[in-house]
Amino acid sequence: MCGIVGAVAQRNIVSVLVEGLRRLEYRGYDSCGVAVLGDAGPRRARTVARVADLDDQVRENHLDGITGIAHTRWATHGAPVTDNAHPIFSKDELALVHNGIIENYETLREMLRGKGYVFVSQTDTEVIAHLIHSLYRGDLFAAVREAVGQLHGAYAIAVLHKDQPHTVVGARQGSPLVVGLGDGENFLASDALALAGSTERFIFLEEGDVCELSLGGVRIADRAGNEAQREVRHVAAYGGAVELGPYRHFMQKEIFEQPRAITDTIPPTDSLDASLFGEGADKAFAEIDSLLILACGTSYYSGLTAKYWLESIAKIPTQVEIASEYRYRESVPNPKSLVVVISQSGETADTLAALKHAQSLGHKHTLSVCNVGTSAMVRQTELSFLTHAGREIGVASTKAFTTQLVALFVLAATLAKLRGQLSEEQEAGYLKQLRHLPAALNSVLALEPQIIAWSEEFSRKEHALFLGRGLHYPIALEGALKLKEISYIHAEAYPAGELKHGPLALVTEAMPVVTVAPNDALLEKLKSNIQEVRARGGQLYVFADADTKIVNDEGLHVIRMPEHYGLLSPILHVVPLQLLAYHTACARGTDVDKPRNLAKSVTVE
Repeated sequence: MCGIVGAVAQRNIVSVLVEGLRRLEYRGYDSCGVAVLGDAGPRRARTVARVADLDDQVRENHLDGITGIAHTRWATHGAPVTDNAHPIFSKDELALVHNGIIENYETLREMLRGKGYVFVSQTDTEVIAHLIHSLYRGDLFAAVREAVGQLHGAYAIAVLHKDQPHTVVGARQGSPLVVGLGDGENFLASDALALAGSTERFIFLEEGDVCELSLGGVRIADRAGNEAQREVRHVAAYGGAVELGPYRHFMQKEIFEQPRAITDTIPPTDSLDASLFGEGADKAFAEIDSLLILACGTSYYSGLTAKYWLESIAKIPTQVEIASEYRYRESVPNPKSLVVVISQSGETADTLAALKHAQSLGHKHTLSVCNVGTSAMVRQTELSFLTHAGREIGVASTKAFTTQLVALFVLAATLAKLRGQLSEEQEAGYLKQLRHLPAALNSVLALEPQIIAWSEEFSRKEHALFLGRGLHYPIALEGALKLKEISYIHAEAYPAGELKHGPLALVTEAMPVVTVAPNDALLEKLKSNIQEVRARGGQLYVFADADTKIVNDEGLHVIRMPEHYGLLSPILHVVPLQLLAYHTACARGTDVDKPRNLAKSVTVE
């Protein structure tokens, strides 16, 4: 979601700020802006268009300065209009950018109105700007520290004041913020990627930290106001442009990158060992008796799939919860449960909050499955397993999902081995299957022309059902999510056995029914469900394994998968569902990589 960039330097830093925003575009946004300090105070440029348009505006207005802040905004409070775009000003003296949501903004707004402050936006952010301004007594660092003590909610902020021309102050609580250290210049950003090319030395601020950037250095205070020393990390953040190559969209490119991403994620080892998950994993795994998986969206569906693997292979009870629900309900904690959190970015606000809640309930052992090694999630868990999907630009997750599945299968097999549930022969078989996955995926990707033909039919529909059974039910859920995310077709997924318990009432000739049909123990049951749809005149679109004996017929359209892949079949079967959603969206002319109302990194509740 929203992105922050800030800088204090001895050179014009506008190009650094704008380039930082450009690198954060993939997170999703609907407005952007930049502010720099001039002799008469802060000057800004804002737009509800793209960063490229902001760059044009900056050049036309000859905006330059050695101290500045910039922002990409994903609208929460207030519509995506220029008046609500950041940076937000207070009295034309102070400029501020903000990620997150302030829960007590209404109370603070009324208090500030009583002090004479006039609000010109609909944002909760304007409350922070006026609050800091009201507390400013010549020391911006002190004013910010005092102000954040009155804020309830999540925030990452960067602020500057005309009276301190070589200073930017930042603060974070529940939303990520990093400091970049340069030579005679320093930076602030919500993601290290934004500062690639400017520095490789970073400080990852902790919860409650307030920092002050100046030409001479950085000072940090913790939530108690004490001076804090934070570790400086060297991160070679990749900042090069990601090229589309022969592909129409990044989503298509990322679908076709899955064989490589999975190859990079599979451990290069001949045996499964607890050390794959970090130092001390053997001791932690020996102390657990169950798993609690917390995640959101696509990552939640990877957790649902993993539940089948963990219980069938490792024989370990597993609970999967939507992170945003878990933290707000009364639960019965089991300190002997391993809490597994899953996130592509490692900055998903709901999942981070759920992790913190689980830890507060006494859960000692935690593990993150994540694509970003420097993320808050990885830093806050005891153990971790990094996927190697590479940068994923498209909002609708594809390669991040399949690499998560690989990571979770490795976890299930490793726990099975440690619990005496996996023989050496089975272990070797699983590793062999994992290593063959990329080749099997290439065979699935070769089905694209057949899927394009289906997408033309789907593009004229407004509703769709997805069916799966067993460990392919979460894959049906993921297929439905992909279709609704990027094509805006209403889609729902059900376990196929639930058809006659309600969803069958929706089946007509106008309702396509997509079915995942692997050749597993539930195949015959699934065939019965298919006949239930056909008997009601429904149009079936079936992804069937080669040996299922499901063939094309009136109202029954079949694309044959290259091979059955046993327990790893979900990783193959989700790929044609990704392609179906992608090509349907293309046929409907939607913005595939940046679907409306959605953001790549969900950093607010």
